[in-house]
Amino acid sequence: MPPRLTGLVQGLIGGEGGKGDRIVPPTGFTAQLTLFSAGAMAFLAVFALALALATGRLAERWSSELAGSVTVRVSAPAAQLDARVQSVMAILQTTPGAGQARRLPQDEVAALLEPWFGPDMPVDALPVPALIDLPVSGRDFDPQGLALRLEAEAPGTVLDDHSAWRRPLVSAAQRLRLLGIVSLLLIGAASAAMITLAAKAALAANGQVIRVLRLIGARDITIATAFVRRFTRRAAVGASVGTLAGMAAVAMLPNTSAAGGFLTGLGFQGWGWLLPLLIPVIAAGVGFVATRWAALKMLEGVR
Repeated sequence: MPPRLTGLVQGLIGGEGGKGDRIVPPTGFTAQLTLFSAGAMAFLAVFALALALATGRLAERWSSELAGSVTVRVSAPAAQLDARVQSVMAILQTTPGAGQARRLPQDEVAALLEPWFGPDMPVDALPVPALIDLPVSGRDFDPQGLALRLEAEAPGTVLDDHSAWRRPLVSAAQRLRLLGIVSLLLIGAASAAMITLAAKAALAANGQVIRVLRLIGARDITIATAFVRRFTRRAAVGASVGTLAGMAAVAMLPNTSAAGGFLTGLGFQGWGWLLPLLIPVIAAGVGFVATRWAALKMLEGVR
């Protein structure tokens, strides 16, 4: 490890009371700015992390659920519909990789049509095709081959493997997850910028003191260590408060059993609740790197 970095790490974990510490303003706008920015960014980071995790789970659930079954739509004149359904069921029973086919009863079909036609629409009076739910139980299931077979042996029968619905939904969830990851990166960059500005302001305000310390023999590493230690601790404290507030806010969001269900599951599950606890650690690391860079750059210019 380079000597300067070794000195900074030792100063960071060391105790207070060095002569360099006394030049760092313990209060004032730089301290408040660092604490507030670290807390606010950590609060936002919790929600960005929750969004990334929730949309990842959403994409996996939509992909697995929609890929786990196909729907067969049988159309025929009313007098021939039942016979056509029986013929289609016989085909499905001999299809490799297909599970137990089930014809949806009228009440389930009515429930599917209710959002468009309302609860009082007489489904029996409509030319609604018969719907068959076919689970996929094996990897040897061939939807394209089954669709061609149904078209040849049972004209008017359509196989829907949900790909038209699945691809846009999964793509949207994956893009939301990417947006959450990008948001985390932007939050980290903004935190580094704010801490850098605060450290530079504190260094500039103490330029005369720094010159005097150099005259009495203080090294740049001693002065820089004081700023790195203090601003890193401020970043860690502010991020800890913001993280706890963010986790409390996420815990109060509706769960997946609430009505709606699209993003009501936004939150953490199981071991995922431990991930936000890494935010203060990362914030301290960002504060360390940003302050170290700002301190060494500013000290080079103060002569």
